[in-house]
Amino acid sequence: MKFIYNDGGRKEAGRKGDADDCVTRSVVIASGLPYLEVYDYLAECMKNTRKTKQSIGAVGKRSASNGIYTTRKFFKDYMKELGFIWTPTMQIGSGCTVHLRDGELPSGRLIVNVSKHQVAVIDGEIHDTHDPSRSGTRCVYGYYSLEGATA
Repeated sequence: MKFIYNDGGRKEAGRKGDADDCVTRSVVIASGLPYLEVYDYLAECMKNTRKTKQSIGAVGKRSASNGIYTTRKFFKDYMKELGFIWTPTMQIGSGCTVHLRDGELPSGRLIVNVSKHQVAVIDGEIHDTHDPSRSGTRCVYGYYSLEGATA
């Protein structure tokens, strides 16, 4: 897949340095929303997220720079509100059937979940701050696509 450097407007929004904000960036890139709007929403959700024994990172803190729990209800509801639908590509015991490489994902504006990372893919091109494809071997767990978009 072709890689295009895209920070989702992070630098333009006045943010400096590196952060674990891949969820914020991928949502911004795929949806076209402003970086600070998405960041503020997700940060507020993380602040209000209940801490559990498995919680790590920024749970209970107002931050979207240290990871987001994409399996939590608030995130799934947010994606639905933005018009995205979830398509799982990996089932328990199925092994990896879809990879982050040409021809294995539909066209359109996607937010793709891979191990410990989320990346925007637009019409078969990776938009991120680095190339997470691992030369086409990175397994895709699933992806969000805009409802009504052609595949």
